[in-house]
Amino acid sequence: MVVALDGPAGVGKSTVSKRAAEEAGLHYLNSGNFYRAVTLGAAEAGVDLEDQEAVEAYAREMPLAYDRGCFLLDGHDRTDELHSDLVDGHVAQVSAFRGVREYVNSWLRKVSASLDIVVEGRDITTVVFPDAELKVYLDASPEVRAERRFHQGTSEMSLQEIADNIRRRDEIDRGKEWGRLVRADDAFYLDTSVLTIEEVCDKVIRKIQEIQQRIEETES
Repeated sequence: MVVALDGPAGVGKSTVSKRAAEEAGLHYLNSGNFYRAVTLGAAEAGVDLEDQEAVEAYAREMPLAYDRGCFLLDGHDRTDELHSDLVDGHVAQVSAFRGVREYVNSWLRKVSASLDIVVEGRDITTVVFPDAELKVYLDASPEVRAERRFHQGTSEMSLQEIADNIRRRDEIDRGKEWGRLVRADDAFYLDTSVLTIEEVCDKVIRKIQEIQQRIEETES
């Protein structure tokens, strides 16, 4: 079973996906962290992050391993470093490269072949898993998303800088030639701007449980 969650940066996809996966007994998979791992690895390797061919060539050969939610580069767990300001500032551009997206998509499909998953990203429901049993699109205003990211305390940027960065990422994500952010016609839409994280999670979990029950009835 694949549950796919789409939506713009900072909307809470990771938090909702994690909780929904735990509640439904599914494996949580963060697609964005694959792009972040490519960005981190390429930056540390001295690759020009504006050079599409160089970044794509690095991605094809990068020493990446994925193990139970952990991202390892050269055998070292670098998961906690994937949300640094360095990565935040370049991941939107890196993830716009077609070769990088193809590389990440192959990883996601490989993992889903052996696991029932809740996976989140920005083209998951339209490109990577268009036949997912459940598609969810989470949304919120840029201002709300910036406040949430600011209060996480993981960035040294000001609230205004975070908001400007989010708007820039939105423009990039919606204008990508490959894998651009777009809401699937059959996605369950939730504007989370005025909802608590608990309310959002409850709504998504109920949808997952409905699908699980329907699958069980079909198989019995």
